[in-house]
Amino acid sequence: MLNRLPSYALAAMAALMLIAGVASGQQPGAMEVRQGVIEQITPVQLQSNHHRGIGAIVGGLGGLGIGSLIGGGTGRDVAMVAGTLGGALFGNEIQKRHDQPVPGQQIIVRVKSGVLVAVTQPVDSNLRTGQNVYIEGSGEGARVVAQK
Repeated sequence: MLNRLPSYALAAMAALMLIAGVASGQQPGAMEVRQGVIEQITPVQLQSNHHRGIGAIVGGLGGLGIGSLIGGGTGRDVAMVAGTLGGALFGNEIQKRHDQPVPGQQIIVRVKSGVLVAVTQPVDSNLRTGQNVYIEGSGEGARVVAQK
């Protein structure tokens, strides 16, 4: 068992480093930038940027705390479980009510190579059809910004 302890510790540290890198959302290295001209702008609805599940977690923790104040022994355990489940459901419903779509725009850009690129992002009132723009980044992180 003691012989495996260093390998377990190394695996745990590697997992934590991986999780920390994913959670930060930052990618090392240079960002891709392309030039182009806006061909079309279409209004769309974007999912809100609230973190899903936070309402259920906070509600569950609150319910657990309240349930722990009730009774003793097995009754207390039942109250804690019921409070956690009820709080999680209540917190999730509250979050759903506040989790409304936000206005966005799908922007079609013809880059210098002639290829059309579609980027969906929050509304930028400075953009218009026919305008010279940069596309910064790629994938979900791509954004269209006006050339200055």
